[in-house]
Amino acid sequence: MNAQAPHGATLGADIRALRKARGLTLTEIAVRLDRSVGWLSQVERDMSEPSISDLRQIAECLGVPMSMLFAHSAVPVEEQGYVVRAGSRRPMGSGEEGLIEELLSPDLTDDFEMVHSTFEPHSKMQTPANRPTQEVGYMISGQLDLTIGSRQFTVGPGDSFRIKHEPYHWANPYNAPAVAIWVIAPPVY
Repeated sequence: MNAQAPHGATLGADIRALRKARGLTLTEIAVRLDRSVGWLSQVERDMSEPSISDLRQIAECLGVPMSMLFAHSAVPVEEQGYVVRAGSRRPMGSGEEGLIEELLSPDLTDDFEMVHSTFEPHSKMQTPANRPTQEVGYMISGQLDLTIGSRQFTVGPGDSFRIKHEPYHWANPYNAPAVAIWVIAPPVY
């Protein structure tokens, strides 16, 4: 087995996990990509390697940034699927709202994902989210204003919170960044 095989395994497994989390079939994605179901199945089973153009289209179909689908060649084979080094976290989201997110989980094949979130000073969520997820957050530093359902909270270092199938909104109107660890089930990125 060559050193590239584990990368492909992670990529294919991540694509499958994202597709399933969105309730999409192989056929639905294949039609959107103008590709065969067989080809997509081979990608998910790491028997075929998609091109950059394919990855761009797959990311668009799954509603994730393309960076989520890039493998990291710097990860030693024996650590793949087990360890995520601080400098090797996969970035998620666009960062447009002042939220910088990095995947802490080794891949997206678990029943949950773990995310490192940094909320820049004076940033806020533009549109409230309402996802079919359960989310738990733990504040490492800074303060964050949260609206969960109709309730409002300010959380700081050492505080934790849960969002369970409710609309929510966050804001960091403060002068310092806020850093939180989020666990989201099922994975959404």
